[in-house]
Amino acid sequence: MTEGVSNIYLWFKALHVISVIAWMAGLLYLPRLFVYHCDAPVGSQSSETFKVMEGRLVRAIMTPAMLATWLFGLALLAASPAVDWGSGWLHLKLFLVVVMSGLHGMMTRWRREFLVDRNHHTARFYRIVNEVPAALMIAIVLTVIIKPF
Repeated sequence: MTEGVSNIYLWFKALHVISVIAWMAGLLYLPRLFVYHCDAPVGSQSSETFKVMEGRLVRAIMTPAMLATWLFGLALLAASPAVDWGSGWLHLKLFLVVVMSGLHGMMTRWRREFLVDRNHHTARFYRIVNEVPAALMIAIVLTVIIKPF
């Protein structure tokens, strides 16, 4: 790898890690907001406050961070001449990131349901959902670092 390409690769890697951290922060915090929102009476001041908080979290942090994660991740693949597309770990990582993106979409849908006071889930449901991003993150990190296959 030439020095210029190597430098760009390192910038992409740093920006990818930063965006993943921001995305994970949102994915871990939003379900916790949903837990508290479930306990707020419909139409109450606290319910309306949660709607604003959830909306800002999704629009200002989660979605831009998810898009940046994908952008810089794909840039890493494009900038690395040594990508082994036959590696099982790479396919597993990409699959898990697609699952994480689907979870992001589900959380966005649940936020829209709260927005119109039509939440259909319990606080317990959101407590369980709150663990899913962490489990996915652990699986992704282990896959990337250990490269089991």
